Amino acid sequence: MLAQRTGIPELVARILVSRGIRADAASLFLDPKLRAALPDPSCLRDMDQAASRLSDAIINSATVGIFGDYDVDGACSTALLSEILETLGCHVISHIPDRMTEGYGPNIAALQSMIDRGATLLICADCGTAAVEILNTIAIQTDIIVLDHHKPDGTLLPNAIVVNPNRLDCTSGLYSICATAVVFLTLIATIRKLRHNNWFETHPCPDLMRALDLVALATVCDVMPLTGLNRALVTQGLRIMAQGQRLGLTTLASVAGVKDNPTAMTCGFAFGPRINAGGRIAQSGLGLKLLTSRDAIEARAVAEQLDEVNRKRQTVEASILQDAILKASAQCNDGHAVLFLHGSQWHPGVVGIVAGRIKEKYNRPAFVGAEYEGVIKGSARSIPGLDLGAAVIAARQAGLLLTGGGHAMAAGFSLRSGDAAAFHNFMDERLAEARLRPLQDDLLIDDVLSLKSATYATANELAKLAPFGPGNEEPQLALAHVRCVQSQHIGRDGNTLRLTLQAEDGGTRLKGLVFRATDKPYAALFEDASHPLLHVVGWLRAERWQDRDTLSLVITDAAMA
Repeated sequence: MLAQRTGIPELVARILVSRGIRADAASLFLDPKLRAALPDPSCLRDMDQAASRLSDAIINSATVGIFGDYDVDGACSTALLSEILETLGCHVISHIPDRMTEGYGPNIAALQSMIDRGATLLICADCGTAAVEILNTIAIQTDIIVLDHHKPDGTLLPNAIVVNPNRLDCTSGLYSICATAVVFLTLIATIRKLRHNNWFETHPCPDLMRALDLVALATVCDVMPLTGLNRALVTQGLRIMAQGQRLGLTTLASVAGVKDNPTAMTCGFAFGPRINAGGRIAQSGLGLKLLTSRDAIEARAVAEQLDEVNRKRQTVEASILQDAILKASAQCNDGHAVLFLHGSQWHPGVVGIVAGRIKEKYNRPAFVGAEYEGVIKGSARSIPGLDLGAAVIAARQAGLLLTGGGHAMAAGFSLRSGDAAAFHNFMDERLAEARLRPLQDDLLIDDVLSLKSATYATANELAKLAPFGPGNEEPQLALAHVRCVQSQHIGRDGNTLRLTLQAEDGGTRLKGLVFRATDKPYAALFEDASHPLLHVVGWLRAERWQDRDTLSLVITDAAMA
C-alpha cells in the first residue's frame, strides 16, 4: 500500500512500515528537511538569557573563553562556537582539558587562566552542568554560560546560564540531542537577537548552515538517536561535509583513506576514532586544532598525528580487551546484571572503547575503569532501554562515587577502590532488568532476499533509508541457502574475512565481508572445506573502493541451513 501510494520501492516501503513510518511521513523521512524539524530555540530553558548575553559579548567585541570536553562532541562544540564568535568579532580563547592531568570537566586553574588573559565571559561546552562548586567559585569573577546535554545531579545547577535539554525543569523534549546541537540552537537564537537589534545592517551575518558538518559529526559520534531533529541535522550536515569546505575533515579523509562522500559510518568509524584519539592517549587539543585549521600544511600534520595516535590507541585497547573479556565472562557466569571491570595496568584513555566492546559482546551495561593510587576512573556504556546516566547519578547521590555523570547510553565515573564491591552491588540492583536480557539479543531481520536479488539497485534503494544509527538501524537482510566457495583473510591484522558467496544452484555470486572475524563464532562456517549450505544475514552495500564500484554483504550472522 505504501509503495503504491508514494512510488517508493517495495523493499524500502516494507522496511518503513515495519519501523512504524506512516505513508504521510514517508517522504519527509526519506528526505528530512531541517526547516520542518528545527524547533524554536527558545523552547530550551534559559536560551533567551544565553542569547542575550552572547549578543552583548558580540556587540562589545568581548574576549570569550570556551572550555570544551576532550571528546568529539566537545571538540565540535568548541570549534563551532569559536568559528562563529570570531566571525562576529569576538576574541576567543579555547581550552580542552588533558584527560590525564586535568580529568573531565571544568577546573579552576584553566578557567582562571582564561580570565587572566582577558575573558569576560566563559562558556562551558559539552560539560559544566555538574561542576556546581567549581563554577560557583569562578562565577564571582565573571559571567558563565553552560551549553551541555549531560544529566544534572538533581535540581542543583551552577550560578550560570545553563542551557541543557536534560535539566529537570526544561520542557523542550530535546533530551536526545548532543551538545554541539545545543550550541547550534544557541547560535541561531543569538543571531536572531542580533538581527532584532539591527546588528547586521552594518555587520556581515555568518552562514550557520555551513557549520552543520560539525553538528552531524558530533551527533553520530556521541551516539545520539538518528530520528526526528537529529536525523535532519545529520542528513543536512553530511551534505555540507561532502562539499569539502572544512580543511581539517577533507585532510583527515585523505589520511584515513576515505574517498566516497561521507556517511554516518564515515563519521563513526573513520573521523570519530581519530579525533577522539588525541583526547584519549595524546594531546587533547589536537581534534579542535584540526577542525579549526585553515592551513593545509598544519592540517596535514595534525591529521597524520591523529592517525598515528589512533593506531597506537588500537594497540593499547587490544592489550586490555582480552583481559577484560575474561573478567566479563566470569561475572556473567556469576549472574551479574552489570559488568564492572577494572585493572591497575589499564590505560584510562581507552576504557570507554573497551566498555563499548564488552557491552556489545555480552549485551550488558559495562563499567570499565583504570585503577591508580586507590581510585578507579572509567567510562560506562549501556544497552537500549536502561538509563545509565540516571543510575550513575543515583550512585553518586548514595555516596558511592567521587564523580559521575552522563546520559542514557554513556557515562563517566570515579570511585575509591574500597567502594568497588558496594558500587557493583548497587548497579546490579539499580539495573537489575539487564538480567532479563539474553547475552545476545534476538537477531532482527528486515527482509529476506534471494542472492539474485542482492543487486546494486537493491543496495541503492536501501541507502535511501540512511543515515543509519541508533533509532534507525541499517537494514539487515537474510540470504537463504548460499555457500561460501572462497575465503581469504585480509587487512593489516588479517582479522577480516573476504568471502565469495554463491547461490545453491551454482549461479549468482556475491562478495561477503566479516569484520573482526576472530570475535565471531560463525566465522568458522565460511572456512569449512565442505562448503555447507548456509543462511547468512548482513548489510548490503554498494560502495566505491580503489575507484571501482563494489557490491558486498557485510555479514552480521550466519548459521547452517
